[in-house]
Amino acid sequence: MKFKGVIFDLDGTLINSMSVWENIGDDFLKSKGKVPPDNLSEILKTMSFQESSRYFIDKFHLNLSVDEVISEFNSLVEDEYKYEIELKKYVLEYLKKLKLKNIKMCIVTATDIELSKAVLTRLKILNFFEFILTSGEVDISKNDPRIYIKAAEMLGYLPNDIVVFEDALYCVEAAKKAGFYVMGIEDESAREDREEIKRVSDIYIESFEEL
Repeated sequence: MKFKGVIFDLDGTLINSMSVWENIGDDFLKSKGKVPPDNLSEILKTMSFQESSRYFIDKFHLNLSVDEVISEFNSLVEDEYKYEIELKKYVLEYLKKLKLKNIKMCIVTATDIELSKAVLTRLKILNFFEFILTSGEVDISKNDPRIYIKAAEMLGYLPNDIVVFEDALYCVEAAKKAGFYVMGIEDESAREDREEIKRVSDIYIESFEEL
């Protein structure tokens, strides 16, 4: 297909970072002397940081603000983003291809803007993107089609002129509902949803080498 713009997810799509978040909720609750429920990762799966923070505050009666909880989340993973997390294979090569074709690119992510900028700057790919749109700054979760519509408006294109790259099922579904052409990306964190992601996506790839 011909397209003018690309919306990339960050974690699990461009960078190998999902394992960093795997036990973040458990670690946070344990640091507060609370016992995490067995299905915590499933509960938090589609929540934005704002939503998960409110959940922790209400469910576990924490005397913290939403911003304070988010700040603690970020502090738990900050070093990983600043020093450890790497690009997924062949991402840089694909970004260069798009740049040569004058395709406008942006990122839509639930991850904090400063963490996002830190990892993208270290990996030397920040300048490929027109902007980074976080669910926190617009208070729209990534399971809500409106966040992709917002990004399209900021890029200056209609959804049918844009490809969305996502690794998580709920994000793939949201982007499809918004009318975008969706490229599903293989990531180990989404292995349980792999077949459904393949079904919902317009195309599914295991690596950027395929593009």
